[in-house]
Amino acid sequence: MCNLYSNTTSQELARKVFDRISDRAGNVQPGEVYPDQLGAIIRHDGDGFELVKARWGMPSPKFALKTERDPGVTNVRNLSSGHWRRWLGKEHRCLVPLTSFAEPRGKGKGNQWFAHSDDKPMFFAGIEVRDWTSVRKVKEGETTDDLYAFLTCEPNAEVKAVHPKAMPVILTEQEEWDSWMGGRSAAELQRPLPDGTLKLIEQPV
Repeated sequence: MCNLYSNTTSQELARKVFDRISDRAGNVQPGEVYPDQLGAIIRHDGDGFELVKARWGMPSPKFALKTERDPGVTNVRNLSSGHWRRWLGKEHRCLVPLTSFAEPRGKGKGNQWFAHSDDKPMFFAGIEVRDWTSVRKVKEGETTDDLYAFLTCEPNAEVKAVHPKAMPVILTEQEEWDSWMGGRSAAELQRPLPDGTLKLIEQPV
């Protein structure tokens, strides 16, 4: 499962790719994004879109919580779960810009990074919820946050060689971005990139 990615995409790219987008993210620092950190997402805003920062990790299912603390769920696979179905509609869709992502090689072996072999713009197929109140960290206590996560699917050949269980759902074409944000069935877009689409790199880009 993907628990680390890099986004060095400029905010100008989001404005070029999407009409009617408002930039409300402030200064988005390029670099690596870890779970429970703030990341840039594109989400619905009335008849248009907005670029904002949100906290990576959607609310966990209640059965998975052993204490009041909810660290969040970064990757979503089971679309038939009632817990996730409520957030699969158009109004909760978002796109998460990235330039590379990592999968663990194994204990003590570090991470393998992946980037698009043709350097195309990439977005995770994400879901988001706003103003969610929970205890993310004990030292913070109860907080109210905008949260996001993204879908995963079967891995393609490049990812499978490193991480055979799953890879993020990555969208690289305008038609896919429009379909995802337009509410097309999540199951139809929950698919891996074609084999040969990704290149293996040693450092994030």
